[in-house]
Amino acid sequence: MNQLNTILLQAQSGGGFSGIIMIVLMIAIFYFFMIRPQNKKQKEIKKAREALSNGDRVVTAGGIHGKIREVSDAYFVIEIAPNVSIKVDKNSVYPAVTQQPQAKQ
Repeated sequence: MNQLNTILLQAQSGGGFSGIIMIVLMIAIFYFFMIRPQNKKQKEIKKAREALSNGDRVVTAGGIHGKIREVSDAYFVIEIAPNVSIKVDKNSVYPAVTQQPQAKQ
């Protein structure tokens, strides 16, 4: 009976170590499939924002399309219609992917 208890205690103590390995493995998988790609994407967006200049077409986080008229350290002034401009924080502006055809007036 004493040998049986010894075997059971050894099996239980080995299970804790494999549990820790599984948790570390899950964290590593989560990092490489979720966190790392998101950080990479954020760097690309930041790089694209820094490259924006006057005359570039942009889209705000709210979905407003316009053209940059003024660039500052913290904001852009965007013309959204003739003689209508808005001041928008830099972090909520994205480069426009496609060029919108201009409506004829």
